[in-house]
Amino acid sequence: MKVRMSILAGLCLLALSCGPRKATAPASHGRPFPSAEIPAMISEPAERMAWLGEHFWDRYTETDKLYYCDSVTVNGVTLEELEKQVGLFVTLLEQGAPESGEQAMLNLYARMEAFQQAHDGANLLPELVRLISLYVYDPNSPVRSEELYRPFAQALAGCPLISALERERYAREARLCALNRPGTRAADFRFVDTSGRLHTLYGLKADRLLLVFGNPDCHACKELQASLENSVALSAAIASGKLKVVDIYIDEDIDAWKAHIPEYPASWLNGYDPDFVIRTDLLYNVRALPSLYLLSEDKTVLLKDATPEQIFTALGL
Repeated sequence: MKVRMSILAGLCLLALSCGPRKATAPASHGRPFPSAEIPAMISEPAERMAWLGEHFWDRYTETDKLYYCDSVTVNGVTLEELEKQVGLFVTLLEQGAPESGEQAMLNLYARMEAFQQAHDGANLLPELVRLISLYVYDPNSPVRSEELYRPFAQALAGCPLISALERERYAREARLCALNRPGTRAADFRFVDTSGRLHTLYGLKADRLLLVFGNPDCHACKELQASLENSVALSAAIASGKLKVVDIYIDEDIDAWKAHIPEYPASWLNGYDPDFVIRTDLLYNVRALPSLYLLSEDKTVLLKDATPEQIFTALGL
């Protein structure tokens, strides 16, 4: 990912400052990105953030003029600069209220469709769709968010400018993003622990439950395990009974899972899915391992496909 989180955070602060933000010229040929200018009458930070998210693309997608488009330029702006703006936009939405983010994504789609209809053959819609998908749906993105991608994919599912096959793909992705959304009750399932005992997710008791879908042969899973085990505060929360960590293997090679039992943290509840329904029946949209969910005592989803940093922050650790 070319645009790092530290840079984006700084850009967001700049975008929300009192004066209008000046566009920076791209490194190579192309016009500066035409940034939105927040009205001076909007002074409250949350309102400024919401307004900027909703109107971020307005000037760039004006339909009265078409700028140069080629393999490295989209409506006069270089792909490098456009990707920077997409990263800024997504990070901005992540910091705001969920309803503001959804409205901003729907507004972006409406602007893209109107522009593409006005300028048949332009590359704005396909390039923005590609970049938004890369930043908010790619499992390797540091700013991925299915909550932001869901309304965007749902809108694309009805887009008259793409093929029926593409519309079907986006409709499926929107349905997957709707699984186990934050604020809803997590899907229940059975699992078998390292001692052969059968459990259900809803049968577990804890103030907070950290659900980990992992694989003992996954390098990223091993890194996550080390990160969590090295946290003194998290270990104390587990010891006090306030937090329970449940690591579930969702693949079919149970013998391989059993071979790694000595490596699993003793303070975690480690198990496997004996029914093979979590992945195959799509109870959870596990697109990459590890995948972390933070649940409340009544199994309401607090965080979905979260990063360790988001988990620590939510737990106050």
